[in-house]
Amino acid sequence: MQIGVETAKAVDQRRVFVVDEDEIIRAALQFMLHDEIETHELGSLDEAYAKGQGWLAPDVILLGVSIVAARGVDVVAEITGRYPAVRILIVTGKEDEATAIAALKAGAHGALVKPLTLEAVRRKVDTILGREGGAPLVQLGGL
Repeated sequence: MQIGVETAKAVDQRRVFVVDEDEIIRAALQFMLHDEIETHELGSLDEAYAKGQGWLAPDVILLGVSIVAARGVDVVAEITGRYPAVRILIVTGKEDEATAIAALKAGAHGALVKPLTLEAVRRKVDTILGREGGAPLVQLGGL
């Protein structure tokens, strides 16, 4: 058991997929979350779709803004078409605010804005999962 990890969170049966082209961001997010929730890092949506079949479907997808930029905002509807109950958080920096806002308008549920910190990432994931200790979600135009 890790220090500072609540037992109830550590045994939570839900899972997070971190889908980002940036290997460093994926690894950082996986490291920040793995103590409190099952977390998988994947480099593409194709990998996520292959891994997320059957019982391994994700509850949350942390989606890199670069994937939204490359595939367009319709990628949000594509993901929710595959996983109707999934919650999507866009991982972005201020420089990609317009793309992130477009993804939010297209149905993404919130955003994680860089620089990423352990506390902020865990709070946001807790919020999106409805777990105690959550933080307010980012509102449109409030990146």
